[in-house]
Order: sequence, then C-alpha cells, then structure tokens
Amino acid sequence: MIPSKKQLLFLLLLISLFSIYNFTIYTSKTDYGTIHLTKKAIQGENLWLENNCNSCHQIYGLGGYLGPDLTNVYSNKNKNEFYLETMFNSGVKSMPKFQFNSTEKEALIQFLKEVDQTGYYPNANTKIESNGWVSITYKNHGKK
Repeated sequence: MIPSKKQLLFLLLLISLFSIYNFTIYTSKTDYGTIHLTKKAIQGENLWLENNCNSCHQIYGLGGYLGPDLTNVYSNKNKNEFYLETMFNSGVKSMPKFQFNSTEKEALIQFLKEVDQTGYYPNANTKIESNGWVSITYKNHGKK
C-alpha cells in the first residue's frame, strides 16, 4: 500500500513538530536556573569525570551504586575536609587508590562543597500538590 500525499504531508508535519519540540526542550536552560561553579570547582568536576567517579558514586542519585551518594557529603557532621582528602587517596574497600596531589584534592573538595550547596538528596521536604506538581525545599532558597 502506497501512502497518499496527505498521509506523507501529515507524517512530515508530525516529524517537524516533534523535532522543534525536542530542540526547544533540550536546548532551553530556563529550567536549570543560574548555576555558577567556581573555577576550582570546575577543575574538581573535570577530575570527577576524568577519573570516572560517577561509575561508583552518585550525585542526586545519578551514577553508580558501588559507593555512596556524595550529594551532601560535605555538610555531613561526621565527615570533614580531612576525611574527604584521606578517602581520595586511601583505596579503602572497593575504592581505587588515587594519587591526587593537594591541588587536585582541594578542587574535588570544592566541587563537592558546591554540589552540597545546591540542595538535599534525598529531599525529605517534598510535597506532592493536588495538581501533580512537586514542591521541594532548596538549600538557602526556601520552597520552589
């Protein structure tokens, strides 16, 4: 069965609308707000990515499951900068033994500090509204 010109035109229209919609959704930055990482935190993020830390650890629940979620590790009362520096090079249990220098450790700590300031994970202060929207509490910003 050969499609008619109307069917082909309709299919082309649907594909065009789908493409425009996806381009708009995936290139828009309005939903992300203003996110600013310092230069040192960007260096830490690059180290995080280069060493594939997200294959074992998560940020906001995204990443591997071998290690703990590190979204709020910086503000954890039982952990401090010395603890984090030690963990980076220790090779404890399943964690590989990295050879980060002091500048690299500072950059990773700055990255984790700035991630920590963006919010909570898991966020216990959520409320599902009757209209389906979820209201959450951000760190230092109140509800949104």
